[in-house]
Amino acid sequence: MSERKPQPIRRVVTGHDDNNASKALFDGPAQNVRNSSSPGQFVTLLWSTDAMPCDMPVGESAEDMGARKLGTYPPVNGTRFMIAEYPPGNHPRMHRTETLDYIVVLDGEIDMEMDEGRMVTLRRGDTMVQRGTYHAWRNRSSDVCRMAFVLMDAKPLGIGTPVPRAGVAGDTKP
Repeated sequence: MSERKPQPIRRVVTGHDDNNASKALFDGPAQNVRNSSSPGQFVTLLWSTDAMPCDMPVGESAEDMGARKLGTYPPVNGTRFMIAEYPPGNHPRMHRTETLDYIVVLDGEIDMEMDEGRMVTLRRGDTMVQRGTYHAWRNRSSDVCRMAFVLMDAKPLGIGTPVPRAGVAGDTKP
């Protein structure tokens, strides 16, 4: 059996040309795809910011903020916009991040396990606002689940132990 590959994602990024006219600066398949720590799980970074409010320079030489090789979690005051794919049978570890996450299920179905075995099932079209809770994503279905995430840095809750901001210090441009 061949190894599963992630579904291609078209990414369009708009901006302004050197004459201040609006245009698509980038339009094509998102290239920044990496394997996650769970087998068969992929994460595609679409865009990132280093601070809020973010810089949006005018001109066609704007940096492609989706091409950077970054960790999953945003830097202090930063954001990440990404698509994650969870294969059937996916059971990653429980974790908590110091982020506020906006989540949309694009395809499939997934369970979010929380403290004390509490479960919430999300299906295609469902949304979630994840506020730094201890959780794990569990795909108990027979199909891949694709989800869009916007992760935003948040003030520490002061409870539990969040996942370290691994990769933040070593973030690099392509």
